[in-house]
Amino acid sequence: MSAKERDSFKSSLGVILALIGSAIGLGNLWRFPYLVGTNGGAAFIIIYLVCIVFLCMPIMVGEFVIGRRSQANVFGAFKKLSSGSGWKHTGALAVLTCITLLSFYVVVGGWTIDYFVKSLRMVFTSQTDFAAEFNNMVSSTGEILSFTVLFLVINGIVILAGVRKGIERTNKYLMSMLAVLIVLIAVYSLTLPGAKQGLDFLFKPDFSKVNFDTALNALGQGFLSLSIGCGSIITYASYTRKETNLLKTTTITTLSDTAFAIIAGIAILPAVFSAGMSPSEGAGLAFVSLPYVFANMPMGKIISILFYFILFAAALSSSISITEPVVAFMKEEFRTSRLKAVITSFFIVLLFAVLCALSFGLLANVKLFGKTFFDFFDYISSNLFLTIGALLAAIFAGWKIKKEDFYDELTSGGKYKIPKWILKSLRVFVRYIAPLVVATIIVNSLIGN
Repeated sequence: MSAKERDSFKSSLGVILALIGSAIGLGNLWRFPYLVGTNGGAAFIIIYLVCIVFLCMPIMVGEFVIGRRSQANVFGAFKKLSSGSGWKHTGALAVLTCITLLSFYVVVGGWTIDYFVKSLRMVFTSQTDFAAEFNNMVSSTGEILSFTVLFLVINGIVILAGVRKGIERTNKYLMSMLAVLIVLIAVYSLTLPGAKQGLDFLFKPDFSKVNFDTALNALGQGFLSLSIGCGSIITYASYTRKETNLLKTTTITTLSDTAFAIIAGIAILPAVFSAGMSPSEGAGLAFVSLPYVFANMPMGKIISILFYFILFAAALSSSISITEPVVAFMKEEFRTSRLKAVITSFFIVLLFAVLCALSFGLLANVKLFGKTFFDFFDYISSNLFLTIGALLAAIFAGWKIKKEDFYDELTSGGKYKIPKWILKSLRVFVRYIAPLVVATIIVNSLIGN
């Protein structure tokens, strides 16, 4: 399949919005604020920004170069740019990573729809036992499978529509709504009594809490949030036109993702502290703590509806970006239609998603290496596959892509006059620093477990 036959983004803005949609996910809403507060507040944010600028952005640039240079799916990209070598298996790893990520991510996506519907029905009250409510939901086979399938269907419909009519158009509307809604909730949250305590938790610097693990948490959050190492960036980059400014696109994406995460913290933590609760992360924050907060605050029912729509939209925009590499791989490598690729990927993901969905009920006692299916897929994708994929992508972009080709992509064939010191610095970070740091993360992760 030639590049001319491939779908593409209509505009540079479409590329940026799709990448922002990929970056803004559940981690921004239920993990980043907690990590900030428990790792030194503003001290963590400073370390996070350093990691973003000097490690995440260079690797993103490297993945952009691989994708646009190849004009192919993630498997085809490595195969095309390193003909006859084993590098194509890096692309295969990226596809596998996307499948394992989706296996548990769509289950959580189903949770967001469930709670959005319950918020619309206004079934939550201040007397509701939200811990029991959440446990009942995840252990109810019919309920959890229904919403998991519904989320997968919505995800598939967007992907089926293609890059321009599906991915680009959906992210255009979702990102606009997300930006407005999260700011509105943040402004309202700041008016609540006790909001200052939440802001102190988020922004008060405490360097005594900073250690090596803090840096690893910051970098790991950056990789997870920006979808580095799973093929999403490479795939989206392959749909971009030559005139798209890759460095500008990378910068806007990372800044927007970080800004959203911080605003999400401002929206969530003051409300949590205002209700006299201790902050938590993950599902405990989104589906136990916050429903209680909403049920006991003025205008809480309305805020609850808005929040769970935001949670659903963030989950959907990220799942779209994780699904597209799988669909593009099937479509281009097996020469099939987008419809068949979407249907095939749907059932593959559904198979593993069912196992993850039932990990809290019927299959709770079935373990892989001491973990439930949900925890196992979460661990191997987030802790291993993503970081290994990021390491291999950095090595490939730094060592297998010729310097002239690397610079050619960044300058769009000389259209953009980027200072040589920036180009050289980026290449140094991609070739040496990023691989060294990511390799350290992988070793630390393996030793720690």
